[in-house]
Amino acid sequence: MLDHLVGLVKVRVVRGVNLAIRDLRSSDPYVVVRIGKQKLKTRVIKKSTNPEWNEELTLSIENPADPVRLEVFDKDTFVDDSMGNAELDIRPLVDVVKMKLQDVPDKTIVKKVVPNRENCLAEESSIYVSEGKVKQDLVVRLKNVECGEIELQLQWVDLPGSKGV
Repeated sequence: MLDHLVGLVKVRVVRGVNLAIRDLRSSDPYVVVRIGKQKLKTRVIKKSTNPEWNEELTLSIENPADPVRLEVFDKDTFVDDSMGNAELDIRPLVDVVKMKLQDVPDKTIVKKVVPNRENCLAEESSIYVSEGKVKQDLVVRLKNVECGEIELQLQWVDLPGSKGV
């Protein structure tokens, strides 16, 4: 049943920073997270360009090479306006999971990912072990929009019965 999955990624959408204004003075933002055919979204935060979601969305991972796509929208009555998008490469996270780290002190940083032209990182991102789980904190700069960043945390979840990484 789970033999096509390699694991799960919990995506904690923490908050938006300086998001674009799409209504009169503000926006009503929400985030859509996609990988493959899966699509999950956060709740709408009314009248905010600095929303705090702190919401966890869990994606099933079949192929770690597939990017996780983020899209931010402004909720409107008829058509929701785009507020930017970004792509996340989860391969660095998966690479750390493959190390099968045991007995690592809590909050040990295993790998750092620096911003470059291929990723949407706004600042250096750390992949670390916390409470036995591999996690990554990211700040992504939204593309195709005048401004805005999204703060996220990724956490890998092994699935018993899956093919694993």
